[in-house]
Order: sequence, then structure tokens, then C-alpha cells
Amino acid sequence: MKDLTIRLQNEPGTLAAMGEALAKASISVEGGGAWVVNQEGIAHFLVENADQARSALEAVGIEVLKINEVIVQRLHQDQPGQLGKFCRMLAEAGVNIEVLYSDHDHQLIVVVDNVEKGKVVSKKWMQNRVIS
Repeated sequence: MKDLTIRLQNEPGTLAAMGEALAKASISVEGGGAWVVNQEGIAHFLVENADQARSALEAVGIEVLKINEVIVQRLHQDQPGQLGKFCRMLAEAGVNIEVLYSDHDHQLIVVVDNVEKGKVVSKKWMQNRVIS
């Protein structure tokens, strides 16, 4: 899975056009979201085939700014404080979170500035999660 950073026009129908372009290319969105910041639409969506998604979007004039590797993490949903603990572990490792959202399987999707360090933290989290 990869995360796409997408620039969208802030006008009615743009998000619909994005979804239609992905559907036409048989690309399923597995998670993500879209926001308007300073009158510009920015979206992050999780897809299986990022290169194919980029081609489909660019074919209809939608700009893909970046394809991002992701860290996929499962938290104990029934235990308060899980998000803070995981984010603290990343911070203590010097890893900055750039994007964070959930996928359709209730997993945390994280885009970070240092994927290799982030993966080490993620692995450590999973090892500790099993024992705690």
C-alpha cells in the first residue's frame, strides 16, 4: 500500500472526479481523507497500485504531488492512550509524522519523514504490544 498526496481544486465535483477516475482504473481507495487548507484541496488516499492511480488521476488533470511509503500500525482500540504512546515512540526516535489517518480495517496509516527509522519503531511497538 502507498499513500498518494493529491492536490484538488476547491470546487464542487473535484473529489467526485477523483473517485470516478480511480474507479474507471479499477483502483480501490483503502483509507484516507481530504481537506481544504488556504483555499486549496489536499487529499491523502491509500491505494494498492500507486503508479496506476497516479496515471488515472493525471489523465483527468488531477495533480498527484507525491507517492509516499506508509507505516501500517494496529493499536489496541480499547485502551486509551495508544495513539499518544505510539507517537511518543516515533518522536523519541527522531521521526516526524507528516500524515496520519485510519484505513478501512481500523489500522493506523502513518507517513513519516524517515521511513526506515519509523519501521524500526513500528516493529518495536508490535513486539511490545504482544506482551503488554
